[in-house]
Amino acid sequence: MFAKAFRVKSNTAIKGSDRRKLRADVTAAFPTLGTDQVSELVPGKEELNIVKLYAHRGDAVIVYVSGGNPILFELEKNLYPTVYTLWSYPDLLPTFTTWPLVLEKLVGGADLMLPGLVVPPAGLPQVQKGDLCAITLVGNRAPVAIGVAAMSTSEMLTSGLKGRGFSVLHTYQDHLWRSGDKSSPPSVAPLALDPLDLSEEKGSSHADPILQGDMRHLALEGVEEENGEVQQMHGKKTPSEASEDTSVGGLNSDPTDSKTLQEQMDELLQRCFLHALKCRVKKADLPLLTSTFLGSHMFSCCPEGRQLDVKKSSYKKLSKFLQQMQQEQIIQVKELSKGVESIVAVDWKHPRKGSVLEGGEVRTIIINYAKKNDLVDAHNKNLVKLDPILCDCILEKSEQHTDMKLPWDSLLTRCLEKLQPAYQVTFPGQEPIVKKGKICPIDITLAQRASNKKFLPKLVILLLHLLDFVLLLFFQDC
Repeated sequence: MFAKAFRVKSNTAIKGSDRRKLRADVTAAFPTLGTDQVSELVPGKEELNIVKLYAHRGDAVIVYVSGGNPILFELEKNLYPTVYTLWSYPDLLPTFTTWPLVLEKLVGGADLMLPGLVVPPAGLPQVQKGDLCAITLVGNRAPVAIGVAAMSTSEMLTSGLKGRGFSVLHTYQDHLWRSGDKSSPPSVAPLALDPLDLSEEKGSSHADPILQGDMRHLALEGVEEENGEVQQMHGKKTPSEASEDTSVGGLNSDPTDSKTLQEQMDELLQRCFLHALKCRVKKADLPLLTSTFLGSHMFSCCPEGRQLDVKKSSYKKLSKFLQQMQQEQIIQVKELSKGVESIVAVDWKHPRKGSVLEGGEVRTIIINYAKKNDLVDAHNKNLVKLDPILCDCILEKSEQHTDMKLPWDSLLTRCLEKLQPAYQVTFPGQEPIVKKGKICPIDITLAQRASNKKFLPKLVILLLHLLDFVLLLFFQDC
């Protein structure tokens, strides 16, 4: 509803009688709130304004503003809380959970589809069609959206978690949120551990988040913000494995890697940073809040089974890491509002090239990645399950919700096709020369003399003798 700018009709201070009526309406609409909480939400003496506006589709909306933030809005005589209010009362509404990257689509005006839900161990909350619900992200109970259930919980389960789940009315980062102080969601710890591996559960059709419109398969991830720094819970872990991660700094390290855990975290941080800039962020997204960049973009680029935790890096804080990236002239960061930093510019031409690899090396890397992450189909060893990273790399948009497994040869061929071809020319006694693009074909032709003897042109023979070179076809990671 507030995905686009709205038009304000009037903004007036609330009258005493209207204030009392609003308290009564809040008590009736949200009976779980106590008297003190209602008085806190609708204060008796503090400034409280009524803003009448028209949404971009023409809906007439009444917004109640307290302390500079919209706290409630009324549509067709129904009262709804804003995210600012839900952050103070996170248990006010039945809560459903989805993946962090889904938020971007919700902010853009999409509704939440049922395949995008995360089913907690205790099951989904019991709601009826038309009930008002809050939507949270994995790892944080602070709501980021408000919507109306399109069907009851029993109907959701009967449908196999397919179809439209919620009509979204308001989200964090939409224009209604922007009319307030633009604060970020607080960190509210989940009541229970989130299920970090739904993809292997029998019948888990909800493991592939799908939104109305174009939505990629997303990593199973969680975001948690603490003291201004965002952390993530990500990967396939049992509770016992999670406790083991605590003792090793939350990083699944390679025992053969001689680097310290901190050095490995630094590398992971930079890897996710560059991947996010290359694959997730567009010029139209700028300026982009640094917290949003980390929470909605960098975390999704973290390999499965790894945890990205800025505090366990040598930088300790996201701001220090981004300062380093700014010194390397990759990005430009500015404080557009007090205490809030944003990425305002990106040097898209900055060199971020990977190593030059032979085709065989690429195949080895892909095979090892699939085996390490348990992507080989247990019932058919010739098939490979596509995790979110592989989906992002090789699938076309039209395939995003269909092809979940590929044969080995198809997977390897697609990966090679996505890489930029290059070739290397080696001359004796000289450094190899690597050039982008496909190698130019060499034509060798036969000619026939009057005596009917076939021969190679002298120029070709001379070149073959003088240039004792080896042309190797390489693939350079684009």
